[in-house]
Amino acid sequence: MRSVGVEEELLLVSAGSGEPLALAGAVLAAADRSVGRQADDGGEPKHAFEKELQKEQVEFATEPVTEMGELQDEIVRCRSEARRHAASAGALVAALATSPLPAQPSLNPGRRYAWLGEQFGLTAQEQLTCGCHVHVSVESDEEGVAVLDRIRPWLAVLTALSANSPFWQGQDSKYASYRSRVWNRLPSAGPMDVFGSADRYHEQVRALLDTGVLRDEGMIYFDARLSATYPTVEVRVADVCLEASTPVLLAALVRGLVETAARAWRAGEPPSRVSTSLLRLAAWRAGRSGLDGPLLHPGTMREASASEVVRALYAHVREALVESGDDERVREGIAGLLERGNGARVQRELLSTYGSLASVVTHCVGITHGARA
Repeated sequence: MRSVGVEEELLLVSAGSGEPLALAGAVLAAADRSVGRQADDGGEPKHAFEKELQKEQVEFATEPVTEMGELQDEIVRCRSEARRHAASAGALVAALATSPLPAQPSLNPGRRYAWLGEQFGLTAQEQLTCGCHVHVSVESDEEGVAVLDRIRPWLAVLTALSANSPFWQGQDSKYASYRSRVWNRLPSAGPMDVFGSADRYHEQVRALLDTGVLRDEGMIYFDARLSATYPTVEVRVADVCLEASTPVLLAALVRGLVETAARAWRAGEPPSRVSTSLLRLAAWRAGRSGLDGPLLHPGTMREASASEVVRALYAHVREALVESGDDERVREGIAGLLERGNGARVQRELLSTYGSLASVVTHCVGITHGARA
């Protein structure tokens, strides 16, 4: 069974106004103090949290697991710890992919972030977005690149499922995932061509770094990439999701995609040669529509209903889901999302009900930690 891990970026917000708060340093200091207490009690001194680009957000990474129930427990635990550490710093945490309220983000200190700010200017300064990254283990770089080549057409569907960023600077963006549009301003972000082999993948990465536009391999922001840290494929297209069950659904689908692609590679089946230009259109369509409009069908690259496209993804990976024991969880998760909507629909419904973006944030804080939408 392939192991799975999830990274989530969370927004730090004010309990009073719902506005983002630049308190990442204080939150991480609280996490460090918690580690110190663990060490004093004889426990293992570690925590799951790291700083991200902006002071208004924190990131955690789950431990790798093979069972989706364990993954959900990990996500709930990490979100709970984030809430506790944030509370000690005077903040709340929300699984929002962009701030509904106007924000003036501030870069975290450090040479790398300073370089990003200088190199990319407003693109970096405005980049207050929170994503969800899914890691799935692979046996080798060769298998990993074979997987990357074969999952390309399906990644936009994951953006649609996870879309949770309809608001930007206090306005309705008209997008379900405006995070995906802001993120894709960065020069190395987005879909890539078929690589064909691990050697050609690494050659492409080196060529990008040799330009001097990017500082290090961590700035290879492909929609899916080989992790520079772990023996995994890392899928990076999803918004952070309101409910803790949704990233588990995404993780199960990504593992299904990885396993399905690896089997196709071993069987000698070539990857689809759909152009990167078409994949960019599919990604735009997914960010615009979410689950509330048409998507581009990965098999035809023509518009189809969101439900048809999501069910096509399920059918594509169903054999792998059955063998991993994830089939029932994924079927129920997809049905629930198609019925009640993703985070973007929930946020818009909250605004319609309560009339203010501050109330949207307040209710989303609750949903982040298990309250009903």
